[in-house]
Amino acid sequence: MDALANNFQVLFQGLALGSIYALVALGFVLIIRATNVVNFAQGDFAMLGAYLMVAFLTAAGYPYWLAFALALLAMGVFGLVFNYGVYYPLRHRGFLPVIISTLGASIFLQNSVLALFGAQPRRLDNVIQGGVQIGSVFLDSQYLVILAVTMVMVAFQYFFFEHTLIGKKLQATSQDKDMARLLGIPVALMIAITFIYSSMLGGLAGVLVGPVLFVSIGMGSIIALKAFAATIIGGFGDVKGAIVGGLFIGVVESFAAYYISVPYKDAYAFLMLFLVLVFRPQGFFGERVSEKA
Repeated sequence: MDALANNFQVLFQGLALGSIYALVALGFVLIIRATNVVNFAQGDFAMLGAYLMVAFLTAAGYPYWLAFALALLAMGVFGLVFNYGVYYPLRHRGFLPVIISTLGASIFLQNSVLALFGAQPRRLDNVIQGGVQIGSVFLDSQYLVILAVTMVMVAFQYFFFEHTLIGKKLQATSQDKDMARLLGIPVALMIAITFIYSSMLGGLAGVLVGPVLFVSIGMGSIIALKAFAATIIGGFGDVKGAIVGGLFIGVVESFAAYYISVPYKDAYAFLMLFLVLVFRPQGFFGERVSEKA
């Protein structure tokens, strides 16, 4: 395989992994815009979604499409429970208690899954076996599915937020909750919908990446750290920044692992984060904020 084919192969894998980071980063951004707090349990939504898929597919023996639908439905219900159990009771206490609450929820989720499924990583099969061979480049079917689903979700999110009434209400809630209340928008319901949607996004990311990585307790933490780095690199709270940031980290990580060192591949995302914070602290799409002395 020549150098050009190698680069295309690495780029393809990087875009696929970056798509996972982008989906989880989107969940981060939606919660940030709706509540002004960071949900540090977002990565564990991906872990929980992957384990639910394993449970429905392997333990219960359901067909793939039914297991997939049930896993996403369960994640939607979990997002609603998370909203009313973790965020809602502390919504007027400031952002710090809510952040601490999400950290506690993350620890609780990891230990609950550990108690139910054990510490042994689980295997999740590809949606479609095999792949596509183009010259010297092999496009794995699971990576193709990840890229395709991510593009569909990005298109769906654009249509939903820009061309539906409920999407516009969600945008109004994220921009100014007090004004949204004055306009008659049920803010509490909009925030609950945001948690449901972000939980399903995280679960979807976990189901998609499960066949690539082994389904394990720690997978959510690794994905969450890189997705959170993506939100900062792209521009904190910016939707398109989350997508671009996630893809950027995935591509940089793959090329750095290929050309520099595989054991340190998890460090490259944070090296990029450091460089962005030094040279462009507002991120790719963030606006520079000036402060008066």
